[in-house]
Amino acid sequence: MCVGVVAPLTGRLAPLGSPLSYVLRRLAPRLAHVRNGSRRYDVTVAVRDSRSDPDAARRAVRDLAEADGAHLVLTMAGTRVLPAVTDACEQAGVPCVSTTFPWQAYVHTRGAGPGHRFRWTYHFAWGLDDIAAVFADLWERVDGRGAVGCLWNDDLQGALLRHDRYGFAPVTSPRGHTLVDLGAYREPADSFRAQVERMREQGADLVTSAATATDLALFHRQARAAGVRPRLITCSRWLTYPHTHTTPAPDVHGELADARVATLVYWSPDHPYRSGLDGTTCAELADAYRRDTGAAWLQPLGLAHALLETAHHALTVADDPADRASVARALAGTSLDTIAGRLDWTRGPTPNIALLPLVGGQWQHDPHGPRLAVVSNRAHPGVRLTGELTPAR
Repeated sequence: MCVGVVAPLTGRLAPLGSPLSYVLRRLAPRLAHVRNGSRRYDVTVAVRDSRSDPDAARRAVRDLAEADGAHLVLTMAGTRVLPAVTDACEQAGVPCVSTTFPWQAYVHTRGAGPGHRFRWTYHFAWGLDDIAAVFADLWERVDGRGAVGCLWNDDLQGALLRHDRYGFAPVTSPRGHTLVDLGAYREPADSFRAQVERMREQGADLVTSAATATDLALFHRQARAAGVRPRLITCSRWLTYPHTHTTPAPDVHGELADARVATLVYWSPDHPYRSGLDGTTCAELADAYRRDTGAAWLQPLGLAHALLETAHHALTVADDPADRASVARALAGTSLDTIAGRLDWTRGPTPNIALLPLVGGQWQHDPHGPRLAVVSNRAHPGVRLTGELTPAR
């Protein structure tokens, strides 16, 4: 049997491929064989590079399906790459498990809506509504119910965040927040002066965004130069990772350290989970990653581990693990404790989805680089707080 993996080994998403590559190496001995009932199956793992490109990702799926005969495909990362992989798997009739993408975006980018049932593709993550709820809690800790400036791009992320059904407003407006759209921009941005002026006009001293680290640093720099100082910036997407990891530019690092950006946290060493496959705790996995790679842990690390736990489970419980349709049925009925929490595809907000809870974090200064502190755990009290939310001054 073959488990295929489509990972961003090169290209702009390559930093996010490192956790998955690490977990593949770490769990290779446990994936080499699976026991299903009384039978033991040899398993090969075939890894293909998405090259951070949707077309390359589709070709990778075709190669895995046709040349490698993959029975199951795993993938993570990429606003356009991940949907390309899942759509290619759906077309090829290969079961797929993916993660690190809000479920509404996962459904919407594939031309479907809530309630649609895919036959072959399964996903675990959180929702845009979950992000909005975490961010609203952070705003309320800083400034009650003041106006929030929305720095959203003119692409997929911005469109979904503005969506009158999927986006932030349906969650934040009932809580008393006024969202002020600062104006769409194209990535990469060359100026945010218009957005800064709009922020000043509307009296918004909170900002929420899904910008890249480089663009958010530019916005913050130009806001400061104009005498506008956001008390708090909440940012998802790239700012769920250390800014030192996503860009080498020291001026960006300094600017974002000064901004004290808050973000969502879906996995950390302090999450209270243990792998059902090898017994590893979240803290042990993060420590091993630091020790073995010399790099700081990243949030996708736990989700990458959970991907492989899910694959192993599906192959062990499927009626016929050598039959793709049987593996897909096993995924649909999966409810599994993993190092990322319990994944339950039988109770999702829509078919093919298993939900992960979110807590709130903030990037805080540490002598060794940015440290992601958990500062809000309202949605998941089992995750201990490791810092206090600190507004910018």
